[in-house]
Formats: sequence, structure tokens, C-alpha cells
Amino acid sequence: MGIVWLIIIGAAAGFLATRFMNVQTGVVETVLIGMAGAVIGGLVLRFMLAFMGAIGGLVGAVLGAMLLIWAWKAIRDS
Repeated sequence: MGIVWLIIIGAAAGFLATRFMNVQTGVVETVLIGMAGAVIGGLVLRFMLAFMGAIGGLVGAVLGAMLLIWAWKAIRDS
């Protein structure tokens, strides 16, 4: 069930992050961005806040995915 939950949260986070950052990606890229963002955001939030639960995970995943998109755009455009 953990993998399924990670894919669902990753898809939601990737979708939100790509819309907030105005990036056009395919379904697979969106899910991968969201999953990577979930890992990044989860680590950051665990160290910075004691924020638990599904909403906290989604917020962290979206923030992490947005950070990943920003870094990707910065590297790609340079």
C-alpha cells in the first residue's frame, strides 16, 4: 500500500507543482517529479517542522516538486 500511496501523492503533487510553475510535462514525468518532490519536501519538512499527516505530506511534496522544477529550469536555461 505504501507504493500506491506514494504514486497517488506523487501524481497530485506533480500535477499541482507543474501547474504552479507553468511547466508542461507528460503523465510519467509529472508523477516522477511529484514523487521526487515528495522525498525532498518530506525530508525538508521533517527537519524544519513537526508537521504530520496526509495534508502535511501533500504540502511537502508540492513544495519539494516546485523546488525540483525550479532547479531543473535553472540548469536547463543556463
